[in-house]
Amino acid sequence: MKTKVKIHRNDNVEIIAGKDKGKRGTILRVFEKNGHVRVIVSGANLVKKAIKRKSQQDAGGIAEVEAPLDISNVGLVCKKCGRPVRVGFKIEGDKKIRVCRKCGEAL
Repeated sequence: MKTKVKIHRNDNVEIIAGKDKGKRGTILRVFEKNGHVRVIVSGANLVKKAIKRKSQQDAGGIAEVEAPLDISNVGLVCKKCGRPVRVGFKIEGDKKIRVCRKCGEAL
């Protein structure tokens, strides 16, 4: 079953729930598996991960990487409103575009 994803790569989003609530960033990647959609936001939901040394020059050790968040915990930021909003769709001519549900501005 394919779900309708309203948030895409390179969108500006704000985290609306969880430990990083209020942080803003851009979407780096979108994962979709078994109807569950998760996203990776730049600079948010950082976790420590052990990195194995791959060569003599490679350092290895413990690194901080961004972990996936559920898509329900992020909100797309409208350029006009300046805050996280819900996304709607509008058909203009033969194109389907995303619009802000608050002000109607095209996203």
